[in-house]
Amino acid sequence: MSKLFEKLGLRGVTLRNRLVLSPMCQYQATDGYVNDYHLIHYGKFALGGFGMVMVEATGVSPEARITHGDLGLWDDAHIEGVSRISAAIKKFGAVAGIQIGHAGPKASLLRPWDGNSPVLEAPMHAGEERWPTVSPSGEPMEEGWPDTTALDVDGMAKVRSDFACTARRALTAGFDVLELHCAHGFLLNSFLSPLTNRRTDEYGGSLSNRMRLPLEIARELREIWPEDKPLFVRISAVDGSREGWTIDDSVAFACELKSIGIDVIDNSSGGFGVFDYPTGYGFQVPFAAKVREGAGIKTMAVGLILDPHQAEAIVANGEADLVAVGHAALNNPNFAFHAQQALEAAAPNAPFSNWPPQLGWWLDNRAKRLAKLGPLASGKTA
Repeated sequence: MSKLFEKLGLRGVTLRNRLVLSPMCQYQATDGYVNDYHLIHYGKFALGGFGMVMVEATGVSPEARITHGDLGLWDDAHIEGVSRISAAIKKFGAVAGIQIGHAGPKASLLRPWDGNSPVLEAPMHAGEERWPTVSPSGEPMEEGWPDTTALDVDGMAKVRSDFACTARRALTAGFDVLELHCAHGFLLNSFLSPLTNRRTDEYGGSLSNRMRLPLEIARELREIWPEDKPLFVRISAVDGSREGWTIDDSVAFACELKSIGIDVIDNSSGGFGVFDYPTGYGFQVPFAAKVREGAGIKTMAVGLILDPHQAEAIVANGEADLVAVGHAALNNPNFAFHAQQALEAAAPNAPFSNWPPQLGWWLDNRAKRLAKLGPLASGKTA
């Protein structure tokens, strides 16, 4: 058996393999509510053999959303919809995870295909007005963007409460894994980064002060999330600019998170400044490896991981414990099954024997027929 397809136990949860669907926003919700698109979208990856399916960044409050199309879990009325997703994921053999977050200074944006920029003063879509945004220091995310409001003590208390209440709803909705979003320039990442956190109180300045709010939230989530369920944190292992958050900062942050009881660090990158690091295949894998070694904590690698052998090497070489696949999964929802075919020998007369029988039976029979026919000549029909 390949290392990629070894089971992994995390507290009381067991993944059937090390492949995870990376959380990717779909921007298909209305007022935060799940619809049939989400059920079909996430269900196909569970059917496709992934060990865990992580639901996209889900807003902890209406103002926490990136766009008007984001999923939400700020109201009990949202629970029924996300429960359908978690139930479908688990029914088809995967572990159900959900990422929760607050967009902070990057909230109130247009959907990426509409511009990925602040919502216009005159709404592009009826009823989708701009809303006020918050940040550590009251500075706009980029030049020309709307002003933000610096969070005061009451504002931070509300953010902590919003995360806690959303975690409780995620638990009620049946999720096995919770991931706290501290990456990509969103609110908690903007507290961590010296490029955006210019506060002079106990939540700004030194590394320990900049880590304070994310750690407070992580600590409370660990108290809420059951002892037998794992808790992940996604980080930007480095800012875009080398003058900002560094990999050494990420190791220090991961050490603190480990002491709280966080189980896995999900390593992404960027969010502030032009990205000044190599961006080749698997470019974020070295970050996962450094955090894993430096903090002694399990990590998940993500970013331009396209090939089964590439994913296998990441786990086999001890660079990460889990491999998150995003764009490659969108292109091929059966990525996990194809990876297992590529990495593990199947019976010669049953190359799809590792697939679920409702798929594999048909495909094995087709493979036998194709073997008898030989290669198809271009344009040939009979």
